[in-house]
Amino acid sequence: MKKLMIIGLVIGLAASAAACSASQGTGGSAATTSAPAAPAAATQSGAAKDEIPAAVRHAFTNAQSITKQHKDLSNEQIARVEKQSGMKVADKDHHSFLAFATEGGKRKQIGAATIVNAQGRDLVVVYASENGSPVIKEAHGEGSGLPQAFLDQFKNKGHDSKLRLGEDIKPQGPDNALARAATDAIRLDVMTMQALYGSAHTH
Repeated sequence: MKKLMIIGLVIGLAASAAACSASQGTGGSAATTSAPAAPAAATQSGAAKDEIPAAVRHAFTNAQSITKQHKDLSNEQIARVEKQSGMKVADKDHHSFLAFATEGGKRKQIGAATIVNAQGRDLVVVYASENGSPVIKEAHGEGSGLPQAFLDQFKNKGHDSKLRLGEDIKPQGPDNALARAATDAIRLDVMTMQALYGSAHTH
């Protein structure tokens, strides 16, 4: 009987040890699985921060925050933009970047920017609002091959401007093909910004 009790005790301890070992193994596995969670979150946070291109951040040196905005053009808006610009809208999903700063204790939007592409070269177009309509404050294209003197011609232009090469926009340095591509891209964007953010307007 005593021998049977000892055997039972040994078996019980072995079972207890096995259970403890299994519990530690599960805990170790869970710890190993959860450990990378912090770096993963950091990566996502970094990706969100990097969503604002450096060129856009550079355009808003006084901004305290910049938000990326997605807006879809309706079929009616697309038809209007294409008629006004004389160009085809390739994508109804339009991206813009809204810049904010605190002035007089209140958070205020200080501008908006978009990135347009001309022959594979990115240009940043910065907008201000005048009488409820987006008007170009400035345009930048560092490394695009487009001289600033050319891009400066777009200042104070809005959807009522002609924005056509050879009319109110002159080549000013770049070859005609690149100058035309940039002018067309900016004209299409101006009309799109008016459709999405501008007040009601009749031509």
